[in-house]
Amino acid sequence: MEYPSKLIENAVNEIAKLPGIGKKTALRLALNLLKEDELFTKSLTSALDDLRSKIQYCKTCQNISDTDECNICASHRRDRSLVCVVEDTRDVIAIENTSQYNGLYHVLGGVISPIDGIGPSDLTVDLLLSRVQRKDTEIKEVIFALSPTMEGDTTAFYLTKRLKEYNLKVTTIARGIPIGGELEYADEITLGRSILSRTDYKQD
Repeated sequence: MEYPSKLIENAVNEIAKLPGIGKKTALRLALNLLKEDELFTKSLTSALDDLRSKIQYCKTCQNISDTDECNICASHRRDRSLVCVVEDTRDVIAIENTSQYNGLYHVLGGVISPIDGIGPSDLTVDLLLSRVQRKDTEIKEVIFALSPTMEGDTTAFYLTKRLKEYNLKVTTIARGIPIGGELEYADEITLGRSILSRTDYKQD
């Protein structure tokens, strides 16, 4: 693709690095930014800079936060006996949008995937275990809300073995979500019903 300016080409190449955005879409976005008021571009740049430099991760659950403890963990209205284990922040947002869950979360930061070189030590498994074994813990149930993929099932199987020694109820969301599908793409009704009708997690 030929560009009228090296500056446009550089902008397109950088924007196209974002997931789901090809060169044509990146070009359209770059040209649109040129048409916008300069203040808009500066505000966008500032927001992106703040995103990288000021964002934090909750010390308890590893959810993205503006402070060292996220709003969910800090809330006294949440049911502290429930911890929902998810892959990343997108899944927290998806479940919260259902308005069907009032417990806490634990963000793993991924799933076990040997083919991608991701093992348990690359995830926040140890932090989860430290949460459930604390003497002052109120946790009674751990819910696996992981995408029903091979990697998600492998992660759930591993976590179940690690949690076995603790006096906890371990459940998984009902499989109202298509096998092989990603949790973040499930509609809110299906996801909400899956949370409400969760079942005991059983190892085969």
